[in-house]
Amino acid sequence: MSQKPFIISAEGVNKSFDGFQAIRDLNFYMDVGELRTVIGPNGAGKTTFLDLITGRTKPDEGKIEFLNTHDVTKMSEYEIYRLGIGRKFQTPTVYTDHSVFENLVLSLEGSRGVFRSLFARLNSTERDRLDEILKTINLGSHRDRKAGALAHGQKQWLEIGMLLAQNARLLLVDEPAAGMTDEETAKTGDLLLSLVGEKHSIIVIEHDMTFVRQISQGRKVTVLHQGHILCEGPVDEVQNDERVLEVYLGRKARAA
Repeated sequence: MSQKPFIISAEGVNKSFDGFQAIRDLNFYMDVGELRTVIGPNGAGKTTFLDLITGRTKPDEGKIEFLNTHDVTKMSEYEIYRLGIGRKFQTPTVYTDHSVFENLVLSLEGSRGVFRSLFARLNSTERDRLDEILKTINLGSHRDRKAGALAHGQKQWLEIGMLLAQNARLLLVDEPAAGMTDEETAKTGDLLLSLVGEKHSIIVIEHDMTFVRQISQGRKVTVLHQGHILCEGPVDEVQNDERVLEVYLGRKARAA
């Protein structure tokens, strides 16, 4: 029986910058349809890991495979994007002078360039798909509003919608709860949970442990420390791990 492919797998990955080892012998495996939260102190290598997956930087050693068949370390950023790997940065990067709907049009899979995208006539399938995405991200009533006028949380949801329009199979979401109200944070968690399945797998980097608990019940959490996986497991187990308390959670509690 053939093994079910991992959506993303990393083996023996190392990456240094000017003598600082950001990623150290990293081995990471994630199933199709999984939501995985990655936590860890600042400097643990979380953002570098996403940079390696998306081709923004290349490892010194090791390989990272998408669906067991594509070694993304040998591909360009654009080729990786075309594979179906999409990234949402901590600070929303929406087209502020365009409407919410136009932002989604510009992100459509196989987008045809800014002017052509905006002025080409959408077919009924594309229009229906974008309407469904607007409903999913709870921005249907804001479709004609300029993206720059949205609240912070709404911009985050729009950017997640842009990944859906891109038809990303693997969504890399960097600190989505940062700067959000409690209500926005809860809605963002509900949105991410609603997306997980055969069509979408999600890696979330996050510091807000309330948010981590919301989206990680019954799921595996990965803790990075000094570029290496310190431990993995259910959120309750991870939160009570002595090593995690020492290097991350205990330090946060003392600072609170």
